[in-house]
Amino acid sequence: MAYAAAGKRVLITGASSGLGAALARQLAGQEAVVGLIARRRDRLREVLADCQRTSPGSAMWVADLADTSALRELALRAWDVFGGIDVLINNAAIPKRRPVTALDPSEVEDVMRVNFFAPMRLTLVLLPRMLARGSGMIVNVSSVGGRLGIIHETAYCASKFALCGWSEAMAVDLHGSGVSVKLIEPGPVDTEIWDQPGSEEPLYQGPKVAADVVAEGIVEALGGDKFEHYVPDMKAVVDVKNADIDTFIAGVAGMAPR
Repeated sequence: MAYAAAGKRVLITGASSGLGAALARQLAGQEAVVGLIARRRDRLREVLADCQRTSPGSAMWVADLADTSALRELALRAWDVFGGIDVLINNAAIPKRRPVTALDPSEVEDVMRVNFFAPMRLTLVLLPRMLARGSGMIVNVSSVGGRLGIIHETAYCASKFALCGWSEAMAVDLHGSGVSVKLIEPGPVDTEIWDQPGSEEPLYQGPKVAADVVAEGIVEALGGDKFEHYVPDMKAVVDVKNADIDTFIAGVAGMAPR
């Protein structure tokens, strides 16, 4: 079922590049009013300019999602500017590719702040208003790395596993409330997350899916009834892991350089 985006007010984090920017452009192209949140003002302005060609009421807010104490005011401001938020898309994420033996606790906490605590805080600010209205949608963009462990990605996987568990339990709590929850688990997407300072080179050298293609899948998921969506569909890999996790761990460990 196609998603009726026209007139919907959609707040998107991590919207200055990659998947967030692709989502913003596609939804605005379908006449949704999009609110863009990211750190990089210049890049965000470029995306907003594209969006306003078809959705002139769209707006942007420059914010660092690691500053979780500022997120309440940000979310409420967006709600007031748009007169409500129909869909919150928690898309922003940062990587941390490093063996667990080389991780500093502060690095793990940095990843958790952006990848899990920011979505949690934005959700808890907007959720009471959505519930009072009787409608809304929370979309959490996790990762296949939220369902299986990736070599040298302990911090990242911890944050994404947390987002998956949070989303699943929240869907149970909100069942029948009028507020729906969608969990998106992309596979390897061709974005800047693969080339970040402070992270080692990724061991994965396989194919990556274009951000526009994954964004199309997410927009399609918004119109469906299902909770969980693998985009592209890598659920079979997760099923294999769940069937024999010990074999999975030994196999992935074998990817480490010798």
